[in-house]
Amino acid sequence: MLTLFLLLLLLVSSGLVLQRFLPVPATFLMATRAIEGEGWDYRWRPLEEISPRLVQAVIASEDSTFCTHHGFDIKAIETALKANARSEKRGSGRIRGGSTISQQTAKNAFLWPGRDWIRKGLEAGYTVAIETVWGKRRIMEVYLNVAEWAPGVYGAEAASQHWFGKSAADLSAREAARLAAILPSPRRYNAAAPGPYVRRRASRIQAAMGTVRDQGLAACVLG
Repeated sequence: MLTLFLLLLLLVSSGLVLQRFLPVPATFLMATRAIEGEGWDYRWRPLEEISPRLVQAVIASEDSTFCTHHGFDIKAIETALKANARSEKRGSGRIRGGSTISQQTAKNAFLWPGRDWIRKGLEAGYTVAIETVWGKRRIMEVYLNVAEWAPGVYGAEAASQHWFGKSAADLSAREAARLAAILPSPRRYNAAAPGPYVRRRASRIQAAMGTVRDQGLAACVLG
């Protein structure tokens, strides 16, 4: 049993180190969606070939403390738990997440979709690992490259081509904000021809991008 555990630990550690430098070949979600017949449009791009506006947009919308936390935003988790408790009392069924970009990257890159406690525990372990081994810049690079942005569409480059017909390097602030706006439900919303909700959310994100830029909230990624 100890030997098996050590072999598993070595395998996991080796994978973490390799993915610190190499593109992520695939994820559980990509494979699952492909098996279900949704296709597979995945085009890895180094961070230098992705517009810094998209970095600013996802930090503004998903994780404003990305550069200062160590994988977990305790305040955001507490806020989410309180909001979910209120939703449960009202019977609305709405669940609010408190995951950081680091947590989402750990989940997307290494684990299967779901909310079970085993997966959440593994997510926490992988989050600590990538914060230690990868660092912020690599976490952001992987996050932007493996996120789902439409059915069968993964990563910033594929998303930019799918929604706007251009490279991720050429995204405008408005387009970056729209991509960030649909991230919570990329299978439901449209970035190219957004409805009222996405337009309002994108406008708020675009305004917040100025704060991210002015206050250096993306400095750990953009330097």
